Amino acid sequence: MAHTSSKTPTPSTDPMPSRVDPCLAMLVDRPPKGPEWSFEVKWDGYRLAVHIELGRVRIITRGGYDWTERFPSIADEARRLAVKTAIIDGEAVVLDDKGRSDFGMLQRALGRLPSSYEAGAIVLFAFDLLYLDGRDLRRLPQRERRRLLEPLVAGREGAIRLSEEVDADGEEFLRVACEHGLEGIVAKHRERPYRSGRHPWWLKIKCKRRDSFVLVGFEPSTMPGAIGRLLLAARKGEGLAYVGGCGTGWTHELSRELRKLLEGIATATPAVNLKRKNAVFVEPLLVAEVEYRAWTDEGKLRHPSFKGVRELSDDATVFNITR
Repeated sequence: MAHTSSKTPTPSTDPMPSRVDPCLAMLVDRPPKGPEWSFEVKWDGYRLAVHIELGRVRIITRGGYDWTERFPSIADEARRLAVKTAIIDGEAVVLDDKGRSDFGMLQRALGRLPSSYEAGAIVLFAFDLLYLDGRDLRRLPQRERRRLLEPLVAGREGAIRLSEEVDADGEEFLRVACEHGLEGIVAKHRERPYRSGRHPWWLKIKCKRRDSFVLVGFEPSTMPGAIGRLLLAARKGEGLAYVGGCGTGWTHELSRELRKLLEGIATATPAVNLKRKNAVFVEPLLVAEVEYRAWTDEGKLRHPSFKGVRELSDDATVFNITR
């Protein structure tokens, strides 16, 4: 008579997917509330899936490209993990001296043949486990996938590390993250499975930065009488430094009013070292309030949006570049 023990179930042998489209977070304005939500830092890098297979490691990008050769330190670390087969979902980043992910530094590290320093500088923050030793884990709730991931990567200080869950109120965590110059936070519903595509059980909440910059000129719009881009500068030492152009945040009517205002203070001598065909330079008398996401590697504003204008004489808080 055949005997089956409930203590030794037949091992599952789910086929290992050759590729998994990632689960993507939906952008929302505020963190969700409730014990069913977990929170992590939002890393600013490249989304990767690390496939640990029998005899090889493959590193696949969000778009499905095999970038194993571009992340040698992550591939080497993956070979050392105590698994036979696995698919780890995470974000490859380069950290600045304050431990924040810096997309510009990552682009630099990937932009040329990496030296040993640059290769070692790229870290994968692992935040999900989709497959493990013959089991497809995507049908499991997030809390269970997380429970299986943590012993594999927790405590590691090499090229693969655990993206820590933060036990905190979402609003408070967002406030602290923004104060520390992070890009934002991610919230995940603990009871949901892993599904490819964008779903409301993964949420991202971004930090928005807002500062004042001196208006040093504009580029005309193709629409008569309107502005295409405002040219912005920050304080640097005793002078001003160009920090990029801003082309959104105004109505057509406001754009026309801005242009009239700026044409009234036009000058032939730019306040910054900048050559722009068709640009109209102005006296540095006005300040623009600008909301933006971050700084590029070249010292320019990322995704700036115009919020308002006032006279420089009324404002003592123009952004000051100290680096």
